[in-house]
Amino acid sequence: MSDFDAIDSLLASVGPQTDLPDPEARRALREQAQLSKAQVARALGVSPSTVSAWEAGRDPAGEVRVKYAYLLDGLSAKLATDTTPETEPAVESTAAEPVAADAAAAAEPASSEPEGGDEVEVLTAPEPCVLCGRPAGQRVEGFAQHLDPAGCQDSTVEAQPAPVADRPAPASKPSERAKGPARRAFQEPSGPVGLIHAAVEGALAEHQGDVEAATAALLKKAIPDTMRLLDETRKGARYDVIAHPGIPDILKKQTSRGADQIWEARPKWTRAELPPGVHEVTALDINGAYLSALKTHLPLGQLEHTTGMPHDRRRAGVHLITPPAWEYDAVLPNPIGERDEPGPLWVTEPTLRLLLRLSSPKYGLCEAPEVHASYTSGATENLLEKFRITLKDARDTAIADGDAVTLEYVKAMYSKFVSTMGESNYNRELYRPDWMHIIRSQAFANLWMKALKAHDEGLAVVRAMGTDELHVIGDWRRVFPEGRGVTEVKVKDLYTAGTDTMGEEQ
Repeated sequence: MSDFDAIDSLLASVGPQTDLPDPEARRALREQAQLSKAQVARALGVSPSTVSAWEAGRDPAGEVRVKYAYLLDGLSAKLATDTTPETEPAVESTAAEPVAADAAAAAEPASSEPEGGDEVEVLTAPEPCVLCGRPAGQRVEGFAQHLDPAGCQDSTVEAQPAPVADRPAPASKPSERAKGPARRAFQEPSGPVGLIHAAVEGALAEHQGDVEAATAALLKKAIPDTMRLLDETRKGARYDVIAHPGIPDILKKQTSRGADQIWEARPKWTRAELPPGVHEVTALDINGAYLSALKTHLPLGQLEHTTGMPHDRRRAGVHLITPPAWEYDAVLPNPIGERDEPGPLWVTEPTLRLLLRLSSPKYGLCEAPEVHASYTSGATENLLEKFRITLKDARDTAIADGDAVTLEYVKAMYSKFVSTMGESNYNRELYRPDWMHIIRSQAFANLWMKALKAHDEGLAVVRAMGTDELHVIGDWRRVFPEGRGVTEVKVKDLYTAGTDTMGEEQ
């Protein structure tokens, strides 16, 4: 098998040279071909963060440089061919620049910021951050930068456009090719939402409007479609979410079919004793639990081990703690879930933050947990925010339009995204078991806070299960808005429970 078979296969789905186009053109070619960094990385046998570095100005060497040049040359030729109308006669080019430069000029200006990576080097002496110029203590893929966005002066903005003076001047008049309609093999849909709409329309067209068959087809390809959507929502962002940093042993499965050592604090609680009398219990369904949980503090780089350190809210990861005693099990579930074994355990960032919150003077429901050790990295709560908002908007629109196909497709996208970012045969682009545990734990913590809100508002909490099931007694509509939106709840079931005046259980 040729060394270039994987690249030829990639070019098919969308002689080698060693001269590389400039970094902006490299990125422009990949994005016009709608290829993710992970796809390019797999074909070349490197990590996605290495591709990010190449697109930020770093040049590969040796055999991988030849392969990368071969890929870019093939993309350039394919894009040039497929954007030419079939009826247009061949015209000899008079431009001095290669096709790759034309592609770069047509693309939006690429950020010079590196997008994170899995090669994190701790510096002995601080160096100027490539993002803000202030001293940074880490180097990622050869670029000094702050892993914690709060360390940068421009931390509230992920990417700044180039100054007007530095932007290329627009052409005085469109080229002959731009005057007529062009058939483009890599025509991009209009933004992230356009990807979802195009996928649904394509599936319905392929199955002649058969809703059931189209839905089944969309669910089968939900994972690769989700990764493409994630790439689209991260364009211009500072960090590459596809990077695969090394993980500590506690996040690795103990056996091939076993589990790792992380405790997610999944609630599985039923009230032992109800108030006297027979009651109508409402089982509430919390909408979009995993979708809401995408807004959580996620570590950006390689997890670093610390012991005996106080919790740093600018970082996130997993923590070895001794949980506090819980004295309210008669009316509220334990925040760490149903755990029979005493002693220390590894919990995620959302679980630790929930316990610290409940131990604060505002709540005073328990003692603070004792933190023995941690694996953390600089973190942000907004890493997946644009991705989350895109899915939320598509979900809301589908509900408003009565579009069951899109609704089921979007629900599969975010639920499978979370469930497969650990170890999965279906998602090889994103391997972050720490993120998987953190997002799931955030969903559990969100449900727990809803149970606390119900209790504080005078409702009797009867049951809390998983990510989205809360059973209560009382007028819940004065506490929670009813509906199908992600900030609303809907009724899942109604039943009676309790003991009547004759002592008979219902």
